[in-house]
Amino acid sequence: MNASDSVAPAVQSILRAARERGRPEGRVSVEARSFPEALAAAEREGRVPVIAEIKPTSPTTEGTREDDPIELAREMVAGGATALSVLTEPDHFGGSPETLERVREAVDVPVLRKDFVLEEAQLDVVEADLVLLIARFVDDLEGLVAAARDRGFQPLVEVHTVEELEAAIEADAKTIGINNRDLAALEVDLDTFERVASEAPDDAILVAESGISSKEDVRRMREAGADALLIGTAIMDGDVRENVERFTTA
Repeated sequence: MNASDSVAPAVQSILRAARERGRPEGRVSVEARSFPEALAAAEREGRVPVIAEIKPTSPTTEGTREDDPIELAREMVAGGATALSVLTEPDHFGGSPETLERVREAVDVPVLRKDFVLEEAQLDVVEADLVLLIARFVDDLEGLVAAARDRGFQPLVEVHTVEELEAAIEADAKTIGINNRDLAALEVDLDTFERVASEAPDDAILVAESGISSKEDVRRMREAGADALLIGTAIMDGDVRENVERFTTA
């Protein structure tokens, strides 16, 4: 399901960079921290499950945050984050595999590798607990999901439309992220999660992504069926511990 020609120029640039990056030698094998168990623990403790994202910059934000990512990670976990998301895309998001490796060593919660992974070889960059696979840009989604699981990763398959959701289900995705941001125009609409989630199977773990900036947004996504929320900009903008606490107690 490769639709890279219909996306915003900034995303086309990211995809070109992803294709041009070198391929690692060797193969990664991961003993992953269970994301479903982390979700269950948060629910038992009365916390809204939040995946807090360490995002130095992005094409849709202004400026760059220079804080030590390890300190950010520890503060996010102290604030109640159920899991962390770490960017490994270097050219447009200021991320790196080395940062993810350091963060994962510093915390005990599941860590998601967020990048534009287009083919199997790109899985072997760094160990993580979850790996993001964007349905829109992957030609063989079923094969890539299987390859990720074979290495021990828990795939988080991102979709934006009901058609992509159906592709994710056919690929045997268990954890599905519904991105409120349309990568064709980079516009955010929280209606997206509500519309797509209504077609998801009951046993899928659903993650609401993008555009969540208030307690009201959290409650709206949870009422629509979100098992967890991936929040980046609204957490990185200010004191990350206080921001995580605000969302996890919504």
